[in-house]
Amino acid sequence: MPQRTDVTTGTSEPTGPEPILLELVDEDGTTIGTAEKLSAHQAPGRLHRAFSVFLFDGEGRLLLQQRAAGKYHSPGVWSNTCCGHPYPEEPPFVAAVRRTAEELGTAPSLLREAGTVRYNHPDPVSGLVEQEFNHLFVGLTGAPVAPDPEEVGATALVTAEELARRHAADPFSAWFMTVLDAARPTIRVVTGGAGGW
Repeated sequence: MPQRTDVTTGTSEPTGPEPILLELVDEDGTTIGTAEKLSAHQAPGRLHRAFSVFLFDGEGRLLLQQRAAGKYHSPGVWSNTCCGHPYPEEPPFVAAVRRTAEELGTAPSLLREAGTVRYNHPDPVSGLVEQEFNHLFVGLTGAPVAPDPEEVGATALVTAEELARRHAADPFSAWFMTVLDAARPTIRVVTGGAGGW
């Protein structure tokens, strides 16, 4: 844990966890600085780098995750396999693999870049804003998942038809359809059309 030194006594004491920093970018995705995670999401939001992962099983079913109820942003909603933010100077591909392992306890057996998408999605419940330059990745699941309950409330494997029914009935993240639609061309390549994508 980080320490703070009292200059008058020379003693050290814990300062608490280091703030999580995100990489701020311009409209072209060029890094222009950093910002603390929560402040970057407070309205009107600051454009920052993010990633979204879509993993499929051998039958072409998409692995969805339901975000844990305790998360401060978009709790309890369904979303793509994994999403998050690279650390400053961390390559998005590395961050995508890292967070998939941290959240779901598994690693992709294949992961392919699927382009980028830029969006601005306010979360109507929390009032936070997803102002993101998002790097997309599509791949195949490597092993059974073992989700971290602090991050993931539930998982589901769905075909495109099953997803349409679930999306009509259940709450999903504000960004889900934007990133899914942007990733579809690569999804069709990776799945070979299985699962109805």
